[in-house]
Amino acid sequence: MATPHRPIDRHSPMPLWAQVRDHITDRIRRGEFEDQFPGEHQLVQEYEVSRHTVREALRSLRSEGVLEGGRGRVTQVARPQISQPQGALYSLFASVRSAGHRQRSIVRELDIRAEPAAARALGLPESARLLYLERLRLSDEEPLAHDCVWLPADVAAPLLEADFAETSLYAQLETRCGIRLSGGREQLQAVVPDASERELLEIGDDVAVLHLERSGDSGDRVVEFRRTVIRGDRFAFNSDLARPDRMTVSTGVERADHQVSW
Repeated sequence: MATPHRPIDRHSPMPLWAQVRDHITDRIRRGEFEDQFPGEHQLVQEYEVSRHTVREALRSLRSEGVLEGGRGRVTQVARPQISQPQGALYSLFASVRSAGHRQRSIVRELDIRAEPAAARALGLPESARLLYLERLRLSDEEPLAHDCVWLPADVAAPLLEADFAETSLYAQLETRCGIRLSGGREQLQAVVPDASERELLEIGDDVAVLHLERSGDSGDRVVEFRRTVIRGDRFAFNSDLARPDRMTVSTGVERADHQVSW
């Protein structure tokens, strides 16, 4: 029987399922499970936890795009190209990580503040207290996106204690605040970056960027407002006209004659 490389800490404030999820992610990064992903029973034995704990960890990994399968299909590590139902919530963190590359963030700001425009987008009074998180998102240590997000402080304040260097906002929002996004709205536009954005993303005058604006819902409440500037040469939405119910989110380096997916 295989032995986990890192034991589960039953005294940690982090839930057992989240520890299992993070450890499985580390093992995937190290190249394990390339031929076959273990079944639930094997993972229960390896980590000495309940089947419910393992299932919750696997559910989270599927939602992040790290794993695919389930419900009668064999679970396996997701392929480098990430496909999902059109309009589905997706995580930039998961898009990069599931392709087998390291995702890291430089946290530029994390605090509680008032931001009238963001408060209006969240359906709150302009003076409402909001948690603000600003990150420079990296893939294999190269800038990918500049990400700014606002959440109501009354539900998101526990995120002040989170380390967002190598974890996703959605995972921390669920683990620390008990909030899981159920839907939302998103607008994506191609724009010309200003000088500060070009410097931050380390791009030249010949590279455009994509400006993403998203509102995320939990039930009937808007709990996320996000603005993200993404390098246009490293991110794309692809549609299959034969399958209009599907789209692909790709992170890659585009060249004149080919695209290399991350």
